[in-house]
Amino acid sequence: MDQTLKKQLQITACKVRMGIIEGVFNAKSGHPGGSLSIADTLTYLYFHKLHVDPKNPKMADRDRLVLSKGHTAPALYSVLSQRGFFPEEELKTLRKIGARLQGHPDMKHIPGVDMSTGSLGQGISAACGMALSGKLSDESYKVYAILGDGEVEEGQVWEAAMFAAHYKLDNLVAVVDNNGLQIDGKITEVCSPMPITDKFEAFGWHVITMDAHEFDSIEKAFDEAEKVSGQPVAIVQTSTKGKGVSFMENQVGWHGSAPNAEQYAQAMDELKAALASLEKEA
Repeated sequence: MDQTLKKQLQITACKVRMGIIEGVFNAKSGHPGGSLSIADTLTYLYFHKLHVDPKNPKMADRDRLVLSKGHTAPALYSVLSQRGFFPEEELKTLRKIGARLQGHPDMKHIPGVDMSTGSLGQGISAACGMALSGKLSDESYKVYAILGDGEVEEGQVWEAAMFAAHYKLDNLVAVVDNNGLQIDGKITEVCSPMPITDKFEAFGWHVITMDAHEFDSIEKAFDEAEKVSGQPVAIVQTSTKGKGVSFMENQVGWHGSAPNAEQYAQAMDELKAALASLEKEA
């Protein structure tokens, strides 16, 4: 990857993480852990890969992104605000009465949101429908879906996987965020879906693995996905829950907890320091 681009993506991802913390702190609720683990992937997609236009969020030929693990909406909102779909200041209204930034994505009111999600398993099913529609209409857009590793314990995910392979939806890319933790603990101890890669391969998908926090690895994975024909693609990314905030990393308690004032200050200080370092190197 071009080093200038890489540095800019790192800077943007750091700002996205700051927006995540800002949102959940002001809401006094939300899901920071899994939001932080997908910040780099969403940054890469919205700032380098996806064909989207903040000034025309519903344009017909746009690429679609479905946040199937809808509880990590703070990450999607933060990256959308950075991309210019709505003001960054609005992140402070997360989950407030009357605000459009609800606890889960709402396609009717939030610019840039392509599918209302929240019930786990349904997002990837909707993404399959979008991809099939694109095929039937001979459209050029691609559909990307972000799933959690705990989410793939849902049976509906595997019905969608069968459907996608049966209809050869090579315009569909599913990204499974394998951070190893779900609300009740380690995925391997709750109801293990492992090995995730082998399962998707058995269902007829082309499977790629990547490091979710290395932009070189992210670019390599999505470049490979672009070349696949006749199969849907599953990218299984290894990530760190709570990435970027020291006391949140790999701590299951931060799956669905908001920081208090002291924790908010510490998290923002860490991210501001990381941002300053990145900007100095740029």
